[in-house]
Amino acid sequence: MIRGCIKTVTCGRKLSKNPENSSALPLYTKLAYISGLRVSHSHRRMGIGLNLVRKMEEWFTENGAEYSYMATEKDNEASVTLFTQKCAYSKFRTPSILVQPVFAHRLSVSSRVAVIELSPADAELLYRRRFSTTEFFPRDIDAVLNNKLSLGTFLAVPSGSESWPGAAEFLVSPPESWAVLSVWNCKEVFRLEVRGASSVRKALARTTRAVDRAFPWLRIPSVPDVFGPFGFHFLYGLGGEGPNAAEYVNALCRLAHNAAKEAGCGVVATEVASREPLRIGIPHWKRLSCAEDLWCIKRLGEDYSDGSVGDWSKSPPGLSIFVDPREL
Repeated sequence: MIRGCIKTVTCGRKLSKNPENSSALPLYTKLAYISGLRVSHSHRRMGIGLNLVRKMEEWFTENGAEYSYMATEKDNEASVTLFTQKCAYSKFRTPSILVQPVFAHRLSVSSRVAVIELSPADAELLYRRRFSTTEFFPRDIDAVLNNKLSLGTFLAVPSGSESWPGAAEFLVSPPESWAVLSVWNCKEVFRLEVRGASSVRKALARTTRAVDRAFPWLRIPSVPDVFGPFGFHFLYGLGGEGPNAAEYVNALCRLAHNAAKEAGCGVVATEVASREPLRIGIPHWKRLSCAEDLWCIKRLGEDYSDGSVGDWSKSPPGLSIFVDPREL
């Protein structure tokens, strides 16, 4: 079985032709994404996976996709070999998946930070104005933000700046530091489960949880019950500006943790570029996270949507990427 989709995303930036507007504009391309490639154990090493990928690429090309990409664990040798050696994909980006367990206690949010929940319209305007030139930014960001699985977009600003003039006015005169993120409800789509843990490790996890639940004021970093099916919330569209942006991102992540606790989730997760400056503000457990995910890409067409300006698959990585939660 194989699944795939096509969407229009940002692959670079270009200068505006308007002499009164010197800001960069997004350069879009039609990108295909391969997901869910699965071959049963009894039928592996028979070329089935290769044929499925080629058939999917034919469909991509027929529908105008210019690039195809896929994500896998860097240690998945079979997948990496199939795509890089047999299907001519190249290793492209190595983002990090950061996972934070949801504790039995609530996390405190800094009193120096005020949080404003944005309407989908304000969130769309903010993202388009500030982040549309970010690599992989989806052109249909409005569809993402209005999806029933999107739980909201939250803006962190300095305490005392809670008055919201609207996204347009905010962007004209923003505070020195601010941050934004959106939350996606993966719990309503699928569940995960950690297997293979020893009975001793499971017992220790249950003990930390029981103590945390009984004495929440101790703020013990307890282990949630991830050894049975659990859901999670995914944080996307993380961004911000200013010297305190990482601190504000941390405040938003704490708020997201508390919302996930109320929803009965096991963890909160996000994925960011390996060079993302704001990642220092994202709380996570190293044992649960993946420091280096692997994205591979292949050029299917000869031109970008906006003209022949080069090969995106050979471009150097930027500081940030936009991870589309629909691909989860």
